[in-house]
Amino acid sequence: MTSVSPLAPLADQDWPEALADLRTGFAGRLNIYRTMAHHPDLLRAWSGLRDHIVHHTALGPVRAEVVILRTGFRLGSEYEWQQHIERARAAGLSDSRIATTMGPKAAMNDEDRLLTDAVDELFDTKRLAPATRQALLAAYGKAALLDLMATVGFYSTLGFILNSFETPLDEDIADRLAAHPFDP
Repeated sequence: MTSVSPLAPLADQDWPEALADLRTGFAGRLNIYRTMAHHPDLLRAWSGLRDHIVHHTALGPVRAEVVILRTGFRLGSEYEWQQHIERARAAGLSDSRIATTMGPKAAMNDEDRLLTDAVDELFDTKRLAPATRQALLAAYGKAALLDLMATVGFYSTLGFILNSFETPLDEDIADRLAAHPFDP
């Protein structure tokens, strides 16, 4: 017997009036945000951080996708993983490089290993080791270091929501993945 999520993605007819301006933008396009729309104040507050993390991160699109993929993998979030196969491809990552973000680390290039080590440390020890912190600072600078940590936190929150409410993958993403399967 399948349970029905108490926070299933909202359909257009159920969309909160307080978020009318967000329905035709990012929030209306993805099931995760249609789920978050159950709490209009949270989704509205979330939108500014989302804009920074998605569009203005000092990590750049490729490094950000490596961090997001590893975070999705660590969370066991199928939605996040599948959705970011699409985004990683768009950022220029090959399927084989995307696959390495799951490990083993010996298969990763040095940059991806540093980024995934940072994600793993945040999950495992709730902090960055001094050596990892120094390596990230030297390679990318202060803003990127903070953006990495914010990205892990941001996508962890999304993963908690996705996993808790069994949010389904968006049909358009599922269709594109079916047409162009992930082939590491």
